Amino acid sequence: MLKDRIATFSARPDEVDLCVLLYSGGLDTSCMLKWLQENYNTDVITVTLNVGQAKEFKEIENKAKKLGVKKHYTIDAREEFVQEYVFKAIKANALYQDAYPISSSLSRPLIAKWGVEIAKKEGAEAIAHGCTGKGNDQVRFSITINTLAPDMKIIAPVVEWGMTREDEIAYAQEHDIPIPVTVNSPYSIDDNLWGRSIECGVLEHPEVEPPYDAYLWTTPPEKAPDDPAYVEIDFEEGIPVSVDGVKMNGVDLILKIHELGCAHGVGRIDHMEDRIVGLKSREVYECPAATILLKAHKDLEKFVCTRHENTFKKFVDEQWTSLVYTGLWVEPLREDLEAFIDKVNKKVTGMVRVKLYKGNATVVGRSSEYALYDENLATYDRKSTFNQLASFGFIELWGLQSRMAQALKPEDKKVHSKNVKVKST
Repeated sequence: MLKDRIATFSARPDEVDLCVLLYSGGLDTSCMLKWLQENYNTDVITVTLNVGQAKEFKEIENKAKKLGVKKHYTIDAREEFVQEYVFKAIKANALYQDAYPISSSLSRPLIAKWGVEIAKKEGAEAIAHGCTGKGNDQVRFSITINTLAPDMKIIAPVVEWGMTREDEIAYAQEHDIPIPVTVNSPYSIDDNLWGRSIECGVLEHPEVEPPYDAYLWTTPPEKAPDDPAYVEIDFEEGIPVSVDGVKMNGVDLILKIHELGCAHGVGRIDHMEDRIVGLKSREVYECPAATILLKAHKDLEKFVCTRHENTFKKFVDEQWTSLVYTGLWVEPLREDLEAFIDKVNKKVTGMVRVKLYKGNATVVGRSSEYALYDENLATYDRKSTFNQLASFGFIELWGLQSRMAQALKPEDKKVHSKNVKVKST
């Protein structure tokens, strides 16, 4: 029997009276609900957060109850997710390794926070999550939980039981657990308002193009409409507030942009990613809303900031994104960086026009009362107010030290010292 094989994978753990399980309703967490009852001899309370994933939450609750859960919580955290997490990511132009909009990364500290709140409310001794020992989420959940509740026990059944995905499917079948996957369709999916990640199966072969069925949200770019769509997004202090002139709350705005992006095949991402635990991993995502909004925001930000602000902020953004990706949402440096990010975004107010066409999102227009662009200076017409004669002195001073350094290179000094003269200014 599979149960007998599982018992050999790890020593039987200590018993726990009451455990909160961060429950998605998928294969892993559904199996571990029963596994916790059997191996920890514990009552289980399940917590499911709605952060915009495409799921029937009533069905998830019914499944948990069918599997013998003591109590189930469904929490609609969409608005909190957008206001306190996604909008911060937009202002930080958050793209991990210039590719991934950290959609799953952003949701983990929020889910962990609510898990701790429910555990404290119910008097639970432990919190269990469905993360593997190879992934990033174990780090994100555990660090947040340990910070908010230092005495809380954390249980990671997937690490303890050592089952393969095929073993889990067999375990689910033996325990009459409804599951959304089969051996022939073994994708592991995580989705929310900000994006969808797809793992496992053929995607573990980096040389193979993701098959058609890996994508669920977006139209294949080659089948997208032949006519482009244009969308105008208004920002106030770095936060998107309206689409085509219509004011919207955060959740509705993201859903609107998501719909437009999906129709035109925007937001498919396939890249090699460096995980926290040191693994190099091929990752596939669908992030239409994130792709469009991040491009729009960054363009507007460049439009209103000085060269020096833009250069330095790129470094700050990368540090902020890395902290979130690597599970350090609770690190004080994140808030320190946000002080600068928020200050810069005070002037990131204006409109950005984006063209959506065959999988691409291209910024084609922008306007802002804080723009540093001045047509009277930039134009090549005769009416230009730019004093071109000033360029002579600027060029002389701008390259002064570089010319001096070249002339004084130790290996070249003997050759050039007689021939090179440095102007005195």
